[in-house]
This record gives sequence, structure tokens and C-alpha cells, in this order.
Amino acid sequence: MKIKYFKNTDTTIFEFSDRDIFETKDINENINIDLDNDGNLISMTVEHAREQVTIKEFSYQEIEKSEAA
Repeated sequence: MKIKYFKNTDTTIFEFSDRDIFETKDINENINIDLDNDGNLISMTVEHAREQVTIKEFSYQEIEKSEAA
């Protein structure tokens, strides 16, 4: 996964995969998503990013599958 922020346009792109884009869908006027041929999420673009997401805070946490007792 890659996250790219373009300060000059206040745009953030979240790249989840490097597969080919088949379709782009508008979620709202500031957010669109790119999907592959099977409908899997490839990337998400956020315009006016500072208003939409908390860019200064980013964390990643991988949670292990818990085993049932």
C-alpha cells in the first residue's frame, strides 16, 4: 500500500494494489475509487484532503487472528 499527498493540489491518493484500473466511481464530489475488472478496490483519491482526512496522523496496526477459547 502506498499513500501519496500532493500539497499543491491538496490531493491524497491511497494505492492498495498495482492491478489495472477497469472503472472509476465517484463516492462524492471529493472522493473517487478505482476498481479492477472484478470490482476489487485498487485506489482511492481524496480531493481537498485536509478537510476530508487526518493527514498528520497515520498509523498501521496488524491484528493477529484471535483464537476462540
